[in-house]
Amino acid sequence: MTPAPANARIGNISTRGGGTPAFGYRSTEVTQETYITRDQVYDALKDVYDPEIPVNVVDLGLVYDVQVEEGDVEVKMTLTFAGCGMGPYIGQQAEWRIAELDGVEDVNVELVYDPPWTPDMITEDGKKMLGLD
Repeated sequence: MTPAPANARIGNISTRGGGTPAFGYRSTEVTQETYITRDQVYDALKDVYDPEIPVNVVDLGLVYDVQVEEGDVEVKMTLTFAGCGMGPYIGQQAEWRIAELDGVEDVNVELVYDPPWTPDMITEDGKKMLGLD
């Protein structure tokens, strides 16, 4: 097959040298963006534990809110008590675990204390793990 001559017309697309379309050409390269979901963030946070309690932060009821917008993740969580010395450690562990997920661009974990945590916030699964059921 002979290549199209320079400045030839193929259908309605003009070409320049070597048959490469000059106007209206689209790359066949496809890029796919991966976006994170709230469920993926909650699942990841189930890998984060308060080192003093053998239950993950989700089932302890410490995660108050997760917001996801494209690759940006915002988490509001609390501690079992405001003076907990493990707070910075737990927050950092949560941030690192979320950052490992595909599609995450930025993570912000904010520790909040309102409303204060109570044992009533523990999930049914958490209560079973603690033997409180």
